[in-house]
Amino acid sequence: MSQDSPFSSAAPVLVPMPAERPYTYAVPPGMHVVPGSIVRVPLGPRQVAGVVWDGEAGTVDARKLRPIEQVFDCPPVSQDMRRFVDWVSQYTLSPPGMVARMLLRAPEAFDPEPWTEGIALTDQRPERLTGARERVLETAADGFAWTRSGLAHAAGVSSSVIDGLREQGVFETVMIPPRPVVPEPDTTYAAAELMADQRMAADELKAGVEDGGFRVTLLDGVTGSGKTEVYFEAVAAALEKGRQVLILLPEIALTHAFLERFQNRFGAKPAEWHSDLPPRMRERVWRQVAEGTLKVVAGARSALFLPFQDLGLIVVDEEHDPAYKQEDRVFYNARDMAVVRAHIGGFPVVLASATPSVESRVNAMQGRYGRVVLSSRFADAALPDLRTIDMRRAPPARGGFLSPLLLQRMAATLEKGEQSLLFLNRRGYAPLTLCRSCGHRFGCPVCSSWLVEHRFRGQLICHHCGHSERRPDACPECGTVDHLVACGPGVERIAEEVVSHFPEARTIVLSSDILGGVRRLRLELEAIANGDADIVIGTQLVAKGHNFPNMTLVGVVDADLGLANGDPRAAERTYQLLSQVTGRAGRTGKKSLGLLQTYQPDHPVMQAIVSGDSELFYEREIGERERTRLPPFGRLAGVIVSAPTRAEAEGHARALRLAAPESADIFVLGPAEAPLSLLNGRHRFRLLVHGERRSDIQGFVKAMLAAGPKVRGQIRVQVDIDPQSFL
Repeated sequence: MSQDSPFSSAAPVLVPMPAERPYTYAVPPGMHVVPGSIVRVPLGPRQVAGVVWDGEAGTVDARKLRPIEQVFDCPPVSQDMRRFVDWVSQYTLSPPGMVARMLLRAPEAFDPEPWTEGIALTDQRPERLTGARERVLETAADGFAWTRSGLAHAAGVSSSVIDGLREQGVFETVMIPPRPVVPEPDTTYAAAELMADQRMAADELKAGVEDGGFRVTLLDGVTGSGKTEVYFEAVAAALEKGRQVLILLPEIALTHAFLERFQNRFGAKPAEWHSDLPPRMRERVWRQVAEGTLKVVAGARSALFLPFQDLGLIVVDEEHDPAYKQEDRVFYNARDMAVVRAHIGGFPVVLASATPSVESRVNAMQGRYGRVVLSSRFADAALPDLRTIDMRRAPPARGGFLSPLLLQRMAATLEKGEQSLLFLNRRGYAPLTLCRSCGHRFGCPVCSSWLVEHRFRGQLICHHCGHSERRPDACPECGTVDHLVACGPGVERIAEEVVSHFPEARTIVLSSDILGGVRRLRLELEAIANGDADIVIGTQLVAKGHNFPNMTLVGVVDADLGLANGDPRAAERTYQLLSQVTGRAGRTGKKSLGLLQTYQPDHPVMQAIVSGDSELFYEREIGERERTRLPPFGRLAGVIVSAPTRAEAEGHARALRLAAPESADIFVLGPAEAPLSLLNGRHRFRLLVHGERRSDIQGFVKAMLAAGPKVRGQIRVQVDIDPQSFL
């Protein structure tokens, strides 16, 4: 069935539930549906929205079919988007209905936005011209339609003045269409002043857009090199062709500063799309994207499933960021799926990062991706000097966590009126609280993790399931009072130490669990950028794309933290995170310094960072991956089995392992307890499937699941193709 061919008597409809295939529904006489039509259908006792899908309707007795109830007045989902949903489903081994669910997340948007009653000026003139009436006529002389209250407010008159003019025929009633979510961007509003290397990079990206067709370009530029301004030129080229643009960002916290930069270039902000967006705005964005009237969207990974009518460019900013991986229901990496979406649509995609993922670097080396390099900062601003502090030789004072060398530099920075940033990727006050009397440790009752103390709130919190409890005065095990001790530092504890050393300094703590949520976080970031803080203490949030003009010192409190977890990507993640956070210093040209507190100053990651030689790190890491056949030179899939009891989870996982098919190039590791073996009261075992680069991992896992025991009771099996996390 072609895209434009209507169904006559029955149609396949994909509904947003764990359905493996579309259901067949009757098409009532007189109803017109085509592949992509969004419809309302009965599903059991409920009415749900679904999408008419491709292919033939199932061979079911027409008398037994339930009819489609309604066809929404909405542009059909494009053929490219339907192909994308099918591809994501097949690649991730997720039911297509669950992928379609991400497409149908704004049900109120399926009907058109209502038009508003307004008024417009006619050729008629009033019998008597008062001062109030004259102001109204001057205000409405632009020829545009106004709402009655809007015109009255703009002219500074009461609504009765407008009513009197309308009675005399000076105004006529018109219907005003829904206003755009954001004004249309103007590509000529403020042309960027680019340096020579930036101009060459921008020209290459623009050529990819202007030539048309699918291509992937890795925009690899050091922190502060102006990558955003460069890819804005590709955005402008796509807009000039009348195409829509999607810009993916890893964190909501980045969105506000990005919107301002976009507005400075194009005279208007792009539309936003993320979980913090109010429902009504989500619906309006979804609808205007589907109609093609909204040209640019900046959003989180879920924006990839917006129903663009004419998408012509995707930009994935900070493409290395693990936040692009979704690990709930449908497990997918938005960076990789963006490349697939562009391939299906036949348009270019730009991946931008100061510390590209190893996968993207290898794809560029092997010619699958183009690569554009920006090796210097904008306006030739110097990169920070980077040094390690050997904590074995310059340890902190007893009870502290900051080396005297770092404290000395902070004092000098404060004296110059410049800002310092201390980075520690641990939220809260301390990662563990125990009793000095009996040794009792406070653990989560439903997870195999310790409770993190948040002293500012007086609570102990599990960062995996959200369980919280008040921090007691006495040990619940032995009853001893005042013997509870915090072990290890979090950002709150570092803040306490900073205040003891620099009581007069203005100190801000930044963390994802900051009270006040995203709005408060944006205000804090704005305050830092405006110079309203002297010392900033933060988690990985501070590492991502922020521009702090007066920041000249960055101190990493525990540079070894990410190297200790046995994750195959630990070295890569540590290098990326530390490079990004030290890159916050000296972005406006001031002399700057980055200090890394470490007990392993000779570790290859530390050496690569302080040398400033990124090629040294990538060469070593790529060689190690190739030797061990890890991605991108091999393939991985995780299978996580969870159940209310340990025995159920282990038993099902072992049965799956025994059901694995014989293969010469794929083997299975495990089952073993997951590092986080108990999560939300469910016991978890993990199988890891490892294959060659060309191995059919999906086919192998499907065969294993089909031959294994059926999922019964409360046992759950999750498949994670290309896992990023090994918890």
